[in-house]
Amino acid sequence: MSRFSLPDLVNIIDARAASGGEVSYTRKLLDKGPEHCAKKFGEEAVETVIAAVGDNRDHLIEESADVLYHLLVLLKSRGVRLDEVETVLAQRTGMTGLEEKAARKRD
Repeated sequence: MSRFSLPDLVNIIDARAASGGEVSYTRKLLDKGPEHCAKKFGEEAVETVIAAVGDNRDHLIEESADVLYHLLVLLKSRGVRLDEVETVLAQRTGMTGLEEKAARKRD
């Protein structure tokens, strides 16, 4: 079985964004603008948090998939590529999370 990745999901989102809104949920989200995409991402994030404090592992996994999808749609709505986010993550791996957070406060 081949492994599905976030770049695979980005490719699907890109393809659906190029399609007509009448057949694509992704296109409909993007047509409503970045503010709507951000609101939808926030809703999914809250649902993920609720699932995390619950006792249903499968529900948490499903909500996590939703939040990742909606984050990628939100990024697309603002013209931010996944590789740009990955670059920032890679830069942060050279220090601990506490060091990185302290460095941001100095900036």
